[in-house]
Amino acid sequence: MRKFRALLATVLMAAGLGILAPAPAAADPYCGQAWGSLAKADPAMSQAKVVNVRTGQHYCFDRLVIDLNGPVAGYSVRYVPGVVQDGSGLPVPLRGQAFIQLTVNAPAYDDAGNPTYNPPNKNELADVAGYQTFRQVAWAGSFEGYSTIGLGVRARLPFRVLTLPGPDAGSRLVVDVAHFW
Repeated sequence: MRKFRALLATVLMAAGLGILAPAPAAADPYCGQAWGSLAKADPAMSQAKVVNVRTGQHYCFDRLVIDLNGPVAGYSVRYVPGVVQDGSGLPVPLRGQAFIQLTVNAPAYDDAGNPTYNPPNKNELADVAGYQTFRQVAWAGSFEGYSTIGLGVRARLPFRVLTLPGPDAGSRLVVDVAHFW
């Protein structure tokens, strides 16, 4: 009986110290990402001009890239109930269950008013068919030094915003939207 009590005391003490108890489960961030879905912004204005918009697919996220012909300065990226056109405020119809309004603080026209970026189809800036997260990328316009893009996504998912140098003297504003939480 003494051996049983000693064994029971040892087991209870070990459980109390956490030796026998399983460690609490800690979920790793998806693909090592610790992003969020809150607005991200920088109020600076850019002298650069928007020259291209493109997309890409990655293992953990879909990527939207805005190319500028100089350094990126400011931007605003946020989830909105609906994307609106620059200047007019008219709605930009988008496919998806959630919508990101991405505004780069740079025009898509030169000092003479000539377009530096003039997409052939403003409703489909890139073909995102088959993308895991993106549903549609649409041009919302460029007005008074700001250029806006609407991004329809399948759900309100975490995203990050990066500014990258290059190519050459240009730069890129990058928005990555995760495939999952």
